[in-house]
Amino acid sequence: MGNTMTNDDTERINSPQQGDTGTDTDTPFDPAVDMPMYREGMDWFVLRVASNKESHVRETLMRKVEIEGLSHLVGRIMVPTEKVKTLKGGKHKVTETKLYPGYVFVEMKLEDDGRIPQDVFFLIKETTGVGDFVGTAGRPTPMAPHEVEKMLFDSRRPEETPTVKMEFEKGDHVTINEGPFENYEGTVDEVLPDKGIVRVLVTIFGRQAPVELQYWQISRADEQ
Repeated sequence: MGNTMTNDDTERINSPQQGDTGTDTDTPFDPAVDMPMYREGMDWFVLRVASNKESHVRETLMRKVEIEGLSHLVGRIMVPTEKVKTLKGGKHKVTETKLYPGYVFVEMKLEDDGRIPQDVFFLIKETTGVGDFVGTAGRPTPMAPHEVEKMLFDSRRPEETPTVKMEFEKGDHVTINEGPFENYEGTVDEVLPDKGIVRVLVTIFGRQAPVELQYWQISRADEQ
């Protein structure tokens, strides 16, 4: 079977844009966790889709598969996401971020010759926003086991408590907006994303001193 997966495709699949998410043992049934990585006769394939249409494509395909009674040929359809909390304009915002923009992962059974079953092919291709599968024309290339394992790991249900997206890096020039050092300017010395803390070097009485601040207490100096 030919493999036309490009370096760009492989890079984006193996290196998601955001970090991995955690699990919550109290959540309901989760197909990424509570089902085996592979099911008999099925493989995982990568479907290219229009940007920002990932969830729409997934929901549409799942509905069509159920209506057409093709669940024996098409199984899970995944769009890995992560909840992220950011601060912009002084306001907290929680967004659910796609980890693999432009891709949907489909569990599917192919014909013996490696082609997509005709009914499945038309069901998928007639869905708005769908491009092509990664692979040769009509013969998609199955994902490698390590790719499937990582994709399913990233597809776990996002935690209710979103991760904090740190928008600062060491060396950034920042202004302190709250606390005893309000209106002071300083330089980011260290970022502690697990705690949501940024350590800033501030000049006090002619000497630099480290000050630990919550990430939302500061902003980049050039944004003032």
